[in-house]
Amino acid sequence: MFAGHYAAALAAKAIEPKAPTWALVAGCQLIDIGWSALVIAGIEHGRVDPSLPGSALVLEHMPYTHSLPGVIAWSLGAVLIARYALRLGWRPAIAIGAVVFSHWLLDLAVHRPDLELYPNGPKAGFALWDYPVIEQAVEIGLIAVAGMFWAAQRTVAGFKAWPAAMFVLTLVAVQIIAMLMPAVASSSIAETGPMALAVYLALTAGAAFLDRRANSPQPIA
Repeated sequence: MFAGHYAAALAAKAIEPKAPTWALVAGCQLIDIGWSALVIAGIEHGRVDPSLPGSALVLEHMPYTHSLPGVIAWSLGAVLIARYALRLGWRPAIAIGAVVFSHWLLDLAVHRPDLELYPNGPKAGFALWDYPVIEQAVEIGLIAVAGMFWAAQRTVAGFKAWPAAMFVLTLVAVQIIAMLMPAVASSSIAETGPMALAVYLALTAGAAFLDRRANSPQPIA
């Protein structure tokens, strides 16, 4: 899952506008940002199997980012950083932590059984990846609904809706590009880490730009 994760960030922004957009956008992919860094370092690993339907990733070892205890730790850490480092109130800090945890729940729906319930324990995953048409429809549907919700909230708050629409269209475009890119068989996913990390950080930077515009509301024509 890629774009679907951002649906949680946009929905949370609509519900809790005081949470910075960039923090929510980074939070929804914080688990994969950590995963990208760890696969580059060779700490977590997997391989690429182009014969698989949907995602070609075979995720073999992700205890620090995608196990249930791991994601709980990342979520609690995000709450504390938001509260004490970003100096946000408890509501927006908890919203950011909830968005971080949403990553695991959404992955649970699409991943094949590769999400550890505890270190070296059983692995879970409902394998929606094996039904790529349905999985893509779910992802794009989630981001479209959340995007409309967020755009409506911006309009009510006195901001223009088009930046939200542009961000959603960017997410959909990246999702489609990722879907169409041919997978190449590999015994390691380490080479995918830098590209994935660059995409996550670029989208976070785009969300920070939206935050800057939100500081100067403009009349709606």
